[in-house]
Amino acid sequence: MNLDAILFLYLPYISIAILITGVVYRSIYRPFTISSMSSQLLERKKLYWGSISLHFGIILVLCGHLLALFIPRGLVLWNAVPLRLYLLEITGLALGLWALGGLVILAWRRLSDRRVWAVTSAMDLVVLALLITSAVTGVLLAILYRYGSLWFTGVFTPYLWSILTLQPRLDLVAPLPWLIKLHVVNLFILLAVYPFSRLVHIFTYPLGYLLRPWQIVAWPRKARVQ
Repeated sequence: MNLDAILFLYLPYISIAILITGVVYRSIYRPFTISSMSSQLLERKKLYWGSISLHFGIILVLCGHLLALFIPRGLVLWNAVPLRLYLLEITGLALGLWALGGLVILAWRRLSDRRVWAVTSAMDLVVLALLITSAVTGVLLAILYRYGSLWFTGVFTPYLWSILTLQPRLDLVAPLPWLIKLHVVNLFILLAVYPFSRLVHIFTYPLGYLLRPWQIVAWPRKARVQ
């Protein structure tokens, strides 16, 4: 068994199993731990700019990946016109840089502000490192291996569907450059740690908050002396 087999045949299923089990467990047995645990009260300005850039950038980039996964034929037809291909590639790179900029701001905020650092957990740093790795490798791929919207539909769309249909095809990803492999493996690792991080609120909001009992936060204070 070689490293490619471990990373692209077994790791995807391990990550998916941990993802599903962890999310279900927290939703049922630890519902009050599902929260973004915002530190907005501690610092707002950098949080605002970093969060806006990160969320919009990543969501739009993710939508592009899902588009290639679920309607690859439509993406191929779009890219048949060179101008539209160039427009899509430039847009994807710009969105990746936007998301990376947001991550840099959030990392700077978390590391430089003492109050924010005081409420930072080890898992926060792990997730931040994984997100930055994903953004950096994604931007580098857009620059060094151009026209990803073309080769993604020919390589990763069938590979991901082979994973989902329980017929994984290692031959599709084994010949790829190490940078592309790193980008994909980083995603699998991120899926595995997701249930143990504050990111878990993404799948449960807003329905989870609407269905669970009220969560009351009480601030301790000294009783007044009469």
